[in-house]
Amino acid sequence: MNILKLISACLVLLGTTVTTSAIASEHDHNHASSRQNMHLDQGKKWSIDASLHIGMTQIKISIEENISEIHHKKFTDAQYKSLAGKVDAQLAYLFENCKLPKDADAQLHILLFDIMQASNKMQSSNNPRSGAITIIKALQKYPHYFEDKDWQALKH
Repeated sequence: MNILKLISACLVLLGTTVTTSAIASEHDHNHASSRQNMHLDQGKKWSIDASLHIGMTQIKISIEENISEIHHKKFTDAQYKSLAGKVDAQLAYLFENCKLPKDADAQLHILLFDIMQASNKMQSSNNPRSGAITIIKALQKYPHYFEDKDWQALKH
């Protein structure tokens, strides 16, 4: 079974939204799982394209808008589900518009897999806050591996 089929199967089992799963399974690059460790491109950050900056920035904005309520445990289950929907929309955008070279794409998908799992957790677990925290950690990890000159650190 190739990694694309494996990831698609995991997404279905995890109950990730149909839209994100369908787009992820149609995406024509190899996917990686979060079990793999991210690495740099021979000591350098991976190049990005405009769609990666846009998608990750929109995820960051969605988190920043709600970070105080998440931090102070005042976010409701319905709010977590709504936030997960916003994250899923950006994941779909990223999958539809990915133009990265194969090796950079593989590294990106390690990060995106973590975000997909976190979004699922925000929608369907008894601890949706832990999903939001996982996304925050992924947003903090992103600039360490990708050369996004316009990236601004998550404010919290």
